[in-house]
Amino acid sequence: MFALTKNTSRQREIAEVVLRNGWDYARGLLTGNKSDEPRLPSPEVLRNILIELGPVYVKLGQLLSTRPDLLPGRYVDTLTDLQTNVPPVPWSQVEALIRRELSQPLETIFNDIDHNAIAAGSIGQVYRAVLVDGQQVALKVQRPGIEAVVARDISLIKSLAELASLTEFGKNFDIVGLAEEFSNAITAELDFTTEAKYTNQLRQNLTDSKWFDSSQLVIPQVYEDLTSTRLLTIEWLDGVPILEARLPQVKDGKDEDSQRSEITTLLFRAFFKQVYVDGFFHADPHPGNIFYLQDGRLAILDCGMVGRLDPRTQQILTEMLLAIVDLDGRRCSQLTLELAEGGQQVNLKNLTNDYDKMLRKYYNRSISEINFSEVIYEVLQVSRNNKIRLPSNMGLYAKSLANLEGVARGFYPQINLLDQIRPLVADVFRRQLLGQRPVETLLRIGLDFKSLSLRSPRMVELLLDRITSETLQWNINLRQLDTLSLSIKDSANRLSFSILVGSLIMGAAIISTGSSTTQVSILSNVLFAVASFLGLWLIASIIRSGRLK
Repeated sequence: MFALTKNTSRQREIAEVVLRNGWDYARGLLTGNKSDEPRLPSPEVLRNILIELGPVYVKLGQLLSTRPDLLPGRYVDTLTDLQTNVPPVPWSQVEALIRRELSQPLETIFNDIDHNAIAAGSIGQVYRAVLVDGQQVALKVQRPGIEAVVARDISLIKSLAELASLTEFGKNFDIVGLAEEFSNAITAELDFTTEAKYTNQLRQNLTDSKWFDSSQLVIPQVYEDLTSTRLLTIEWLDGVPILEARLPQVKDGKDEDSQRSEITTLLFRAFFKQVYVDGFFHADPHPGNIFYLQDGRLAILDCGMVGRLDPRTQQILTEMLLAIVDLDGRRCSQLTLELAEGGQQVNLKNLTNDYDKMLRKYYNRSISEINFSEVIYEVLQVSRNNKIRLPSNMGLYAKSLANLEGVARGFYPQINLLDQIRPLVADVFRRQLLGQRPVETLLRIGLDFKSLSLRSPRMVELLLDRITSETLQWNINLRQLDTLSLSIKDSANRLSFSILVGSLIMGAAIISTGSSTTQVSILSNVLFAVASFLGLWLIASIIRSGRLK
């Protein structure tokens, strides 16, 4: 909380930006929005606020765009292309930073450096250069002074997250954890050696595959000796973003449609391998990061954002795809609970009903008509509606699939996702069942069976001994037993109360028919009045409790 009192000038700046861009939203906050779940400004207003607040908040928006498990789809779509319009830092400052990062004089390393930045972002800017051996490279240089800005704003964001965590919304969606995730992500992004490591790992994973021709896929080479925490030097690749590519009408006897189909297949299979085999995938495959090179190959750039999936999650996601194809809502709900973070109480019946409703609209539709990324977004929406927290890598997985499918359909609209996946599913299941070393896996299974067969007779004998000696104890834990007990007591009290009211009415009726004296008539009327009052009070209490049905 200390940051809230320390950064008062920054808080004032934030308040001014919010008031200027979203007065209606700010007025709702100032007049006391009592909702348990904080009301967000519209996607467009939120986008403008983040842009005006500067690079750290732009990065926060970009992170939120990878969390469709937390935000509705319209927010994710609006924040996806969020960019900050920042002017490049003057070359003199950039040159001084490069000289500090390199152990040799620039003149002995480079023949030429273009002093005009070809791209400028919130964290760094990119220059084109030529090494002394004639090799063209790209230099990604960190913006001078950005570390102090990031540290200040991260401290403030964490403090605001602690305040938000006091609300029901903050507890359900772990706002403090989200702030910590953002802090770790942007801190890692400030270290360019991390991006270099990710780039090398992806290139190594995609070097060889039986699913596609790896020679047609390029990941830029990293120049390790010219890379540091603030400087990244990678191979320069000549090409254009994939959606701007103009393919030859005929190449190697193949028309343009055939070429586009092959390139799309290459792209899908490369990412399918990353997700379902390697468990290490490029998490930002938007059109600007996938280039069609002049020599006809495909390049994947900007490997700073990656996702990771453990073998168990890979298996669950594979089964989830099959459950969606089979329109099996019950299986989808079971798999969702397997993915969910532990310790959450979920109504399985409601969750299954929500899945059935979601999948119902896909009945009688061919697989080629189904947009799988939209279906995954809907899966996350169902989880959010049922207040189920999923791991953050699920958001990255969904966002990557959406970006990939969008690029593929934009490049080759006739693409059929199932046709791309079907030949690979059997191999994926075999790998998940037997692993990459099937012989060793089978040997381990054999040893486990041998151990089980040796121990089973003794365990059965021990079980029978305990049963016959009456020493076997059962520990049964019934969930929400206290709630059930209170509900039964409440019902019993109301039943007793109803009997009492009925008895008063019957007694008053008997008294009124047995004698006609004034005293008896008054007593009868009093009993009727008391019974009527108590009956109305009982009905009102039942209605207020919401248990009338």
